[in-house]
Amino acid sequence: MDSSGWAVGSRLGAVLIAVIVGLVGYAVWTFPSEFSGLSDHAIAELQHAGTSNPVTAVLLNYRSYDTLLEMAVLLLAVLAAWALVGGGVNEVCLVSEVSNPVLRGFVRVMTPLSILVSAHLLWLGDHAPGGAFQAGAILASAGVVLFMAGIDWSHKLPAWLERVLLTIGLFAFTGVGIVLMLTGRSFLEYPPATAKWLILMIEVFCGVSIAAALVSVFLGGRLRSRQTVLKKGS
Repeated sequence: MDSSGWAVGSRLGAVLIAVIVGLVGYAVWTFPSEFSGLSDHAIAELQHAGTSNPVTAVLLNYRSYDTLLEMAVLLLAVLAAWALVGGGVNEVCLVSEVSNPVLRGFVRVMTPLSILVSAHLLWLGDHAPGGAFQAGAILASAGVVLFMAGIDWSHKLPAWLERVLLTIGLFAFTGVGIVLMLTGRSFLEYPPATAKWLILMIEVFCGVSIAAALVSVFLGGRLRSRQTVLKKGS
């Protein structure tokens, strides 16, 4: 394409962007100042949502399709990280010395506490701020800190288990929806009597997948069979 073609394309792109910005601006400007949104409707249906926390109800019930797609996007991010390193394993530089007993001891104490905090956040999401994404982030931070302290746990992780951890959240989410369809309901239309436990199960599996995905993306490749390079000093 010559320079004149690029110029025309740039002008058309600028016009399109201006139209979109104008439409969005107009929508915001004309939005009713007293409009309460859908919060009243969301709270009114909590008794059927399987949770008393409106945020959890929105994420895993009212708009569960969106959260399911978010899990798919997270898995695609991991696959993209693998593709960037050629599907193999990257080397990772650990921050601290292996011979640092204070740091290693501290990490060994904090790791079980991090797992407990992660489990607590999962359970807390039923009635207070918490849930799978927060729990997964805490769990992932424990795995990352172990690496940074010179403790390589990845060599104990089989290839099949790594794939299970990364995909179990998406598969569990989709599987629940399919089972509900087989029982005559719509996709992800939870029965009120079992909605709480179905949501909790989905949160547990999604939390594990989120943690595995975050650690994998942070390390820039696969979790298992990683050759670590120790960097003395921080």
